[in-house]
Amino acid sequence: METIEVDRVIAAPVDEVFAWLADAGNYPRAGVVLRAWLTAPGVDAPFGRDAVRTLIWVIGWFRERITAYRPPHEFEYLVERSFPPARHEGGRLTCTAVPGGTAVVWTTIAELRVPFGAGVLTRAVAKPVISFAFGRVLAAADRALRTV
Repeated sequence: METIEVDRVIAAPVDEVFAWLADAGNYPRAGVVLRAWLTAPGVDAPFGRDAVRTLIWVIGWFRERITAYRPPHEFEYLVERSFPPARHEGGRLTCTAVPGGTAVVWTTIAELRVPFGAGVLTRAVAKPVISFAFGRVLAAADRALRTV
């Protein structure tokens, strides 16, 4: 399993950043997500706890369940199914108010599910690609929410 972490300070208030990132419908603005939709709404908000969202990234297809939802500071998710197939131990986005905006940390723990060499392939290929994709989503949030 590989831990992948991407962070960025977004020049906007924490509640706006959290709301933008919690709504996966915003992710196509990053250019690395082709389509995202809410498959089943959450119990406490559309993209809240127990929501199921489906995302088609340029890197694959993912069905995710929101496992924790604590606005405006963090939410957690678990990839239930994906292509390419992967084992996923969970992801988390945390938002913390800092001078100049909101510090966001996006962490996920995953490994490609292949017959052999999963660790090496995940580290050498998946980790940099996922890091790039997450970074693009955070950059899109920064562009969309930037306050002057």
